[in-house]
Amino acid sequence: LKQYRSKQVTRVPAADGKTVIGEIYDERRSVVPYARVPKVLVDAVVAAEDAKFFQHEGLNVWGMVRAFFVNMRAGRYKQGGSTITQQVVKNFFLTRRRTLRRKVQEVILARRLEQTLPKEQILELYLNHIYLGHGRYGVQEAARFYFGKDLEKIGLAEASLLAGLPQGPERLSPVKFPARAKARRAYVLEQMVKLGKISQAQAD
Repeated sequence: LKQYRSKQVTRVPAADGKTVIGEIYDERRSVVPYARVPKVLVDAVVAAEDAKFFQHEGLNVWGMVRAFFVNMRAGRYKQGGSTITQQVVKNFFLTRRRTLRRKVQEVILARRLEQTLPKEQILELYLNHIYLGHGRYGVQEAARFYFGKDLEKIGLAEASLLAGLPQGPERLSPVKFPARAKARRAYVLEQMVKLGKISQAQAD
């Protein structure tokens, strides 16, 4: 992961060097370094996915215990307790099968990843690799698709919407299900207020 090289879009320019006349890709992704990710998006993603990301060492033990009991009561898999680090491990190294063996591997690898890479690089991997709906991978291509702008130009409303998508990119798509997308965005904004990242007035 230190030499992360993911599939990206190759854009073919016209003679003027500006107009794009074609795109070649297996996965529609444009990798952006952490330095180019707006702070508002970092705050929104952490609030939505892993509030203690910058404090823990790869695992949220209480979150895992809580998810275990929620799933036991429901009699089915209803809630996950994974940190962003665990999600990176799952996306890069493990299968989607929900088994005890895979969960143990996930826990071990998450701790090792935290000992190897800084938090910012782990988050950079996550933001560039996740699927965000409509064939778009990573936050840059998602920003272009949903808002018609590059990542650096998004604001709070857009960042909080993007941050809510990983939970269910197709189910929460603002294109297909705008009401669901708004409800999820409202949740993300509420979490950001709780963490002191924005004021209630900003959220409103």
